[in-house]
Amino acid sequence: MADPMGFLRTPRQDRPRRPVEERVRDWDEVYEPGELLPIVRAQAGRCMDCGIPFCHQACPLGNLIPEWNELVARGDWRAAAERLHATNNFPEFTGRLCPAPCEPGCVLAINQPAVTIKNVEVAIADQAWAQGYAPPQPPDRLTGRTVAVVGSGPAGLAAAQQLTRAGHTVAVYERDDRPGGLLRYGIPSFKMEKHHLDRRLAQMRAEGTKFRTATAVGRDLGARELCARYDAVVLAMGATSWRELPVPGRELAGIHQAMEYLPLANHVQEGDLDVSPLCAAGRDVVIIGGGDTGADCLGTAIRDGARSVTQLDIYAQPGVERDEAAEPWPTYPKIYRMEAAHEEARELRTAPAADLDARLFAASTLRFTGDEAERVRAVHLVEVDAERRPQPGTDRELPADLVLLALGFSGPDRADGIVDQLDLALDERGTIARDREFATSAPGVFVTGDAARGPSLIVWAIAEGRAAASAVDRELTGARRLPAPIGPYDRPMTA
Repeated sequence: MADPMGFLRTPRQDRPRRPVEERVRDWDEVYEPGELLPIVRAQAGRCMDCGIPFCHQACPLGNLIPEWNELVARGDWRAAAERLHATNNFPEFTGRLCPAPCEPGCVLAINQPAVTIKNVEVAIADQAWAQGYAPPQPPDRLTGRTVAVVGSGPAGLAAAQQLTRAGHTVAVYERDDRPGGLLRYGIPSFKMEKHHLDRRLAQMRAEGTKFRTATAVGRDLGARELCARYDAVVLAMGATSWRELPVPGRELAGIHQAMEYLPLANHVQEGDLDVSPLCAAGRDVVIIGGGDTGADCLGTAIRDGARSVTQLDIYAQPGVERDEAAEPWPTYPKIYRMEAAHEEARELRTAPAADLDARLFAASTLRFTGDEAERVRAVHLVEVDAERRPQPGTDRELPADLVLLALGFSGPDRADGIVDQLDLALDERGTIARDREFATSAPGVFVTGDAARGPSLIVWAIAEGRAAASAVDRELTGARRLPAPIGPYDRPMTA
């Protein structure tokens, strides 16, 4: 504990964001690029000697949060980076993208603002790269065993890096033209600039991991053929089967899934396209879905130059404080949170028909209507109660010539044929069934991440990838040489 009185003397200070008028004119990250270290060192000093760090329980990775908080407060960035990387392969990703369930679990959060754990984490990660504390770690010797990883999202990358460092020869197969999965084409650059991803991929290549891009396993390369080439196969293709909205008018032109819209915007930023075919410039945009993907669409549409943007959330607006009766500490509470995109919408007044931050809560879509060309022109909605029952007299209509569906995902995409070619068993949720050691019903085939767990957080994806790598290494070598699964993995992996 670097400062026994830090939590009493130092107020919480979050990482400052750039002015809205400045950041919406570019695609750079929303945070001020200035010196963060003095702020972070003071914030790390707020960490209490709480005895039982509930932040560990709240973090799927089991990050050693109090340890690296103390090291940061003392200015020992090298040791802090070692502690952080001991449990997290990609803290520069989680420090930017994770919703930080560790913070509501902070003991200080019982009656004060929590330690800014997420900001401390990203500062350690960035300092590690800046100071050379994250060099490639190639294995001392090879085991002679080969592993294929299908999918290069956070789960696949974590599994691949762990297995490569253990001495196995690993190839990652990715159906897109560049590795990264949703980190590459699902997450907008204003949340995470892609040079962070490219830098980590370069490290992995230097360690020995091979990447096979533009290769869709199941279509370009048969799943059984892949299994015949390798000693083990890890499926980490995510849960990319998106949810639909079966209401009248869904067939109208101009209604698209969020994961049709966001990847095109990212391709523009990669230099592959001059303009996205779905660019929101000059359009009235309605986003259906109140989660993070909807907020990503909101920020992207604002930067596209949309005429108006409204985000619909079927749930009622939550309160700003934790409901102690329903969600007592240290559970992760459902409270009113304002993402950077909502702040932008509020200041730019992009949705005059919605609240100031462009969100309409307790709003359910009834139907879409269009023009003579069968292109969408309006969204018809109604207010609902907590049971999602329509409230009489609350119908309204929003103009819309671009509608984006951000309703989440249900499970792995069956179109590529992997599930059917390997005759994989599924659980009742439609995700791939597995045992405690991540093994599927097909011999030598393992599954990790959202493909088995269902849609979840980036920290869960990395934790799953690390745990699956441990199971695969044990299967190939007969010994548990990689960090064993922790905490939540003690319970059965199938639903």
